[in-house]
Amino acid sequence: MLEPHVSVFFYGSYMNRGVLAEAGLDPERWEVGQLTGFDITIAPRANLVPSDRHSVYGILATATHAELARLYEHAKNVLGETYLPEAVLVQTRDGRWQPALCYICPDMEPRPAEDAYIDRIVEPARTHGFPEWYVERIESFRPQADSTSTHE
Repeated sequence: MLEPHVSVFFYGSYMNRGVLAEAGLDPERWEVGQLTGFDITIAPRANLVPSDRHSVYGILATATHAELARLYEHAKNVLGETYLPEAVLVQTRDGRWQPALCYICPDMEPRPAEDAYIDRIVEPARTHGFPEWYVERIESFRPQADSTSTHE
């Protein structure tokens, strides 16, 4: 018997199909969605925090529970963060509301993000036509150049 697929909302590097492929996931469903009531933070990984003033753009996809378990085990082992599922309501570009799982890290130790990680989020954000203000929000998490350090 085939395991049923559930909707999941990706908002960080998992919006990047190349990153998902590294973890062995190739979702059939793939569409832009907006999640209100949260803001994105990237320190060092993408995460969501409750906010009554913001919304987050991402990708509404489908996966089985086994695939999601494997994907978020990858997040824990490779990215170093534990994400837990929460139920959310995502609005698609055509105005439909879709319930979905959204994985959020309840306890992330704040550290600077890496440029390469930000790139893996900015690229799909631009490709999928996220609003420019939102792309700028993602870019704002890039590490600031330290004038006292040496650069390659």
